[in-house]
Amino acid sequence: MGAALNAARRSRRMTLAEVAAAVGVTKGYLSKVERGLAAPSVATLVRLCEVLDVPVGSLFDGGQAGEVVREGAYPPVRFGGAGLDEFLLTPSGERRIQVLLSDIRPGGGSGDEAYALPSEVSFVMIQGGTLRLGFPPDGTVELAAGDAMTFDPSRPHTFVAGPDGARVLWVMTPALPGAERPTAP
Repeated sequence: MGAALNAARRSRRMTLAEVAAAVGVTKGYLSKVERGLAAPSVATLVRLCEVLDVPVGSLFDGGQAGEVVREGAYPPVRFGGAGLDEFLLTPSGERRIQVLLSDIRPGGGSGDEAYALPSEVSFVMIQGGTLRLGFPPDGTVELAAGDAMTFDPSRPHTFVAGPDGARVLWVMTPALPGAERPTAP
């Protein structure tokens, strides 16, 4: 249970001090719980799970290595743009990294207005079709199936799919704030 709590806290990019303060325990006590040296009361465990946004039962899943998001059950998300369907591939509570899959119809994309994201690094890989990434006023980068690119997402950019559309894998680190709760398009 301690390791699962530690993993949940780290995935949310929260410090021991932040979680301890929110739960009402000391940082030292929380450290002992995470290392398996102390057992929290039921009330403390419930508060920990509320702060970390994890179901209590998930702490006792037999030591699963990670959370699986199954093909065909990808939660839809909507970040804007037109002519695209987007899906969250990483668990909704994961804050260290976020992976999205976009199915973009021909000519679909982010729109004409450039935007920036509050992440440190973005990685994009084209799984099918073509995608044009624009970085005004500097120009564009054309990407085809199998191409990958890493860029600074705080730099304003746009994207648009080519004539055959595009299937695109996006990776951002850290995860976008507020994107932990997927919403239907």
